[in-house]
Amino acid sequence: MADNYDSSTLNPELIISHKFPESTFTYTERDVALYALGVGACLKDAVDEKELKYVYHEDGQTNIQVLPSFAALFTFGALRNIAELPNLEFDPRLVLHGQHYIEIYKPFPSNACIQNKLKIAGLHDKGKATVIEMETTSYDKESGEAMCMNRATIYVRGVGGFSKSSPPYSYSNYPADQILVKTPKSQPFAMYEDCTQLPQALLYRLSGDYNPLHSDPLVGKIAGFSRPILHGLCSLGFAVRAVITCLCDGDPTRVRNIFGRLLLHVYPGETLITEMWLEGSRVIYQTKVKERNRAVLAGFVGLDRMTSSL
Repeated sequence: MADNYDSSTLNPELIISHKFPESTFTYTERDVALYALGVGACLKDAVDEKELKYVYHEDGQTNIQVLPSFAALFTFGALRNIAELPNLEFDPRLVLHGQHYIEIYKPFPSNACIQNKLKIAGLHDKGKATVIEMETTSYDKESGEAMCMNRATIYVRGVGGFSKSSPPYSYSNYPADQILVKTPKSQPFAMYEDCTQLPQALLYRLSGDYNPLHSDPLVGKIAGFSRPILHGLCSLGFAVRAVITCLCDGDPTRVRNIFGRLLLHVYPGETLITEMWLEGSRVIYQTKVKERNRAVLAGFVGLDRMTSSL
């Protein structure tokens, strides 16, 4: 981003009306298994009957099963798409992935060719930053059936103050209360502990997110961290697995929607503790780093029904 960039020249109407080209995402059973390992499947026990099905064909099982958070992989090109937006100049190092929401319309096959349709779902002037919500609806290319929808909330720091009126410009094309969530103060109904491995980010990046912040020590230090950090969507995958294990009896097809607010970084090798509370058909969760006792992720997972395995 140029030092003299004037964000007041940003035209919000041009951004929200921008038409993105459709794209495809093809994946195989190998990609599904690699993702599952990247978010900790079989980390505690390589023969865990609730998780082996994500990476191996068990007796009587035709294909491996797909974790619902796998849908997040369909949006890895979002940053490149932001760069296409008219009159928006920014430094990629100042971009943060703040929130992520997923709706699951049908269980994913273990291999498919996905057609992605992207649009701007929200645009908000925060003064010293601009918040852009990128909504991707994914369809099975062969049948045309809608598979899922991702909405990624991207914070572009250093670009803001473009509003021409007060209050500052804010646009959303979905209900404002759709993803509101508050972590309860009561004791959690369930807790699940996972220890990430030192090469966790190096494994997860093989699913397609090659941002050097998660692999290059120098880039990590430039960004203010002591070493490369874990991908936020990797942490989200750990949390979703925890909910499926504890409250779905290991059945990933019960998940209907997922929301995560990325609060703080995780260093590979740290222990994640996911706390869960029941709220109707939703599981409110909060994930903490045990070693620092800090919350790194919070949100909810919506289910069609729950079965506690505690």
